Amino acid sequence: MTAPSPHFPHTTTPSAALSGVSMTYPKGPAVLHQLDWTLLPGQVVGLLGRNGAGKTTLLETLLGLREPEAGQVRLLGQPVAQLDDATRARIGYVPQSSDLFEAFTPAQLLAYFRSFYPRWNEAKVEGLMSRWEIPRDQAIRKLSGGQKQRLSIIRALAHEPDLLVLDEPVASLDPAGRRDFLRELVGEVLDRGATVVFSTHILSDLERVAFNVAFLTQGRIALQAPLDELLDQVRAVTGSVTEMAALLARLGTPPLKRTALEAGRERVLTRLPAGTPVPAGVAVDRLNLDDLFAELT
Repeated sequence: MTAPSPHFPHTTTPSAALSGVSMTYPKGPAVLHQLDWTLLPGQVVGLLGRNGAGKTTLLETLLGLREPEAGQVRLLGQPVAQLDDATRARIGYVPQSSDLFEAFTPAQLLAYFRSFYPRWNEAKVEGLMSRWEIPRDQAIRKLSGGQKQRLSIIRALAHEPDLLVLDEPVASLDPAGRRDFLRELVGEVLDRGATVVFSTHILSDLERVAFNVAFLTQGRIALQAPLDELLDQVRAVTGSVTEMAALLARLGTPPLKRTALEAGRERVLTRLPAGTPVPAGVAVDRLNLDDLFAELT
């Protein structure tokens, strides 16, 4: 990884830190329940969860667009409710639903937002507008859904944010557009040490790059780790309850998931380092990302 640019000094301060965050909708169950989550500089994190799990609520709470009932949120070292203007200018956001000014042209929209950001990268904007074939002088309302989504992404990338949050940013993009988008996100991290977090339901996109994945279930982040590490280490192990107890005691770490089976048997999802001995009667199965998603959400 290349060093961050001079105006992005290396820091161990989390880009985002959520502690004990809870949120409940009226007459409904808890959407977020004492959730803890930390995002560090240089991470690209794919947020996974089933429909209705609370991904949008989590991202909006992270950004201070929703006030949690309990808990604390800090962005770039400051309480989210007390961000100063300089810190706000270091954050980029692409919501799930377009919030573009439909009567504007792309050129007018970008010129408007450029006036708010002293660190606006016009060369990046021009390069992406050209590569993604966004007409500069056509009313935004006449653009396709994919073009509008690309324009939202360009607007969020243009001021080179330290923290970039995107909610289902690839939903309207074709496969080629999604690949280009992912390359752009990875470039943000490699070039500047930025933090990028985005939700998606398209698992195949996450497998294109070995970044972090976070699983949201039952109002909490059940697990976050580099994807390649998870695929390399996490296994589904099945055996008798006695055998599983002995194996887990040897591993010394809590399992990710336990499922009781018939006839005194148990299926355990756990990290299983290479070379770990298992009893002859115990079955060990590898998992792909689809399996992990089904098991952990």
